[in-house]
Amino acid sequence: MSTIVETRIRPLKPGFGAEILDVDLAHADEATMKGVVDTFHKHGAILLRGQKMSPGQLTDFVAQFGEPEDHTLQEFTVPGFPKVYTLSNRIVDGKPIGAHNDGVGWHTDYSYKPEPVMATMLYAVEVPDEGSDTLLADCVAAWNALTPERQKELEGLVLHHSYLHFMRTREWGARELTEEQKAENPDVFHPLVRTHPADGRKALWPSTGTVIEVVGMENPAGLTLVDELVEHVTQDRFVHRHKWQVGDILMWDNRCTLHTGTLYDDTKYIREMHRLWVRGDKPY
Repeated sequence: MSTIVETRIRPLKPGFGAEILDVDLAHADEATMKGVVDTFHKHGAILLRGQKMSPGQLTDFVAQFGEPEDHTLQEFTVPGFPKVYTLSNRIVDGKPIGAHNDGVGWHTDYSYKPEPVMATMLYAVEVPDEGSDTLLADCVAAWNALTPERQKELEGLVLHHSYLHFMRTREWGARELTEEQKAENPDVFHPLVRTHPADGRKALWPSTGTVIEVVGMENPAGLTLVDELVEHVTQDRFVHRHKWQVGDILMWDNRCTLHTGTLYDDTKYIREMHRLWVRGDKPY
């Protein structure tokens, strides 16, 4: 039976996340990798700095956590590596090589799918000197901070998510879907309060962009509630702000977090990141 190596860590913020120290992922053995995976499931997010990873190595790494997930839009995947998606403002031969300003606005990835992605991983290839931070909100701490009375009011509520609405109304990259894309991405319904399968901890799990109603509540009251809960979850006391360095791998657990990118001076700086997803399961 394989063992799990005890990893040396320090929290990203008190009670949330873990920076894993002294691990070179490109050369890590099986026991070390199991320790990295175990740390992820316990802490909601992991950071490993100073990594040098090819697209193939990144794909192999996320496969340690589960099956790598495909991307809804394919035009910016790395040639030969369909699970690796480029986020960038770089222009080559007159064409963008990646999606720009993707992920700005508090959300959880693939919330418009029946089985949202379990994990998101970003790898920093080139980063601006300022701006472009990634913010992670601890939805477990946000849930635990509510009174028992408020928790009882919210438990059992269901959110209606729509990819069609999201793509029509998003601030950057809005577009109309093809009929094929509409058929591939029907509306879905997820619980507002999500249970983590690793240990049963509960997370307040609202989102922006994809949510069009709270089932059983009239709008605007339903959407006002969602906005209030997102505001609660994203208070500074629940948020970790990650400042990027080249070679950083930041990976977060979409089952218990919200995240957002932030803007930067794209006339002055180039940003290039590789994003990979790990397939998830149905929220409960």
